[in-house]
Amino acid sequence: MSESRAIDHIVYTVPNLEEAKDQFQQQRGVRPTFGGYQATQGTKNAIVNLGDACYLEFLTIDEENHDVPPPHWMGVDLIATPKITRWSLKSSDLKNDSEVLRNYNDSMGVVKGGQREMTNGKLLTWEMSMPLAEPEVEIIPFLTDWQHSDTHPSEQLPEQCHLLRIGATHPNPESLYAVLNYFYPELVITQADRTSLSIDIQTPNGVVQL
Repeated sequence: MSESRAIDHIVYTVPNLEEAKDQFQQQRGVRPTFGGYQATQGTKNAIVNLGDACYLEFLTIDEENHDVPPPHWMGVDLIATPKITRWSLKSSDLKNDSEVLRNYNDSMGVVKGGQREMTNGKLLTWEMSMPLAEPEVEIIPFLTDWQHSDTHPSEQLPEQCHLLRIGATHPNPESLYAVLNYFYPELVITQADRTSLSIDIQTPNGVVQL
């Protein structure tokens, strides 16, 4: 069993980005900041700083992008209501980490990189193990490496929220323990009929669960 990695971000997929931003602001007291477009994936996002170089990503399909047909990554085509569908851990060794993912599922572990210039002129540069389009919710995390980036997405935003807990449910938790013990042994998985991810976050309007 290895020590836990730091959580990089939580992916909260939503059917409509503007509606989700409005609702979060009204209920939680913080407005997610538009992050940008993932042009090669056909999605767009907004983010909330969760502290400790971690962020909550609101992700939706970019309806203006007609170059990327479905299925899109991270289960975004499969949701009917806002839902956490993925989560990412930080990595400084994607070669070995991606091999662990491939041993669990040979469709996982494909590593790709990208970069995007921010409005302040800094360059976001990343490599990541690519999340899949299915299933709707994937408890096994994907990995993100920001080592060669000028900055991290969370650094540009005020720290108004804080991640307190992440948990999961799954019909067969035992099937996940081997790979999760390598990446994040503290994750508590409760046996249940459906697969889910949930988080508790501290917001200006109190502790809420997503």
